Amino acid sequence: MKKRNMNKTGKKFQALMLSGILAAGIFGAVPAMAEEKKEPQTVGTFTTEDINGKEYTEELFAEAELTLVNVFATWCGPCISEVPELQKLSEEMEDEGVQVIGMVMDTGTIEETDEEALETAKLLAEVAETDYPFLIPDEGLMNDRLSGIQAYPETFFVNKDGEIVGESYVGARDLDAWKEIVENELKALKEDS
Repeated sequence: MKKRNMNKTGKKFQALMLSGILAAGIFGAVPAMAEEKKEPQTVGTFTTEDINGKEYTEELFAEAELTLVNVFATWCGPCISEVPELQKLSEEMEDEGVQVIGMVMDTGTIEETDEEALETAKLLAEVAETDYPFLIPDEGLMNDRLSGIQAYPETFFVNKDGEIVGESYVGARDLDAWKEIVENELKALKEDS
């Protein structure tokens, strides 16, 4: 008799456990299904310099509705080829509230600058006749946004409030491809406003 009662008790316990697991699974899924508003990632506060020693802060982003940040290295062939295309983009989209900045990763940081990479970046800017700034990374790597980059060039966008918006793009593109991407990012930015 006791054996039969323990089986009934065991089955009740199993049923109770199963219902608890199912309930936990169902109720546990509710927050994951709910739309949570996440805080946007920002570039934070920073102070850095361009390759010519001019100082810049996060206020740079307030100068345009959308800033294209092109992260590159001077030893990267596709990065070098893309610079004239980005210069044209900078010129053609300025009236639409778009600016371009370059972030030269192999120059080190403003605390520990690689002089050879810095001179190469200066030569590149001169030959490509760029008027957009080539920045040296700050010590905080723009609130750690630059620390996860694994391939060059990588491009991301920042709005006038210093929030990182839209998609990130790996690889070089020509002017037409960048114009299409920027127009889509501008459209998404206006829709989110």
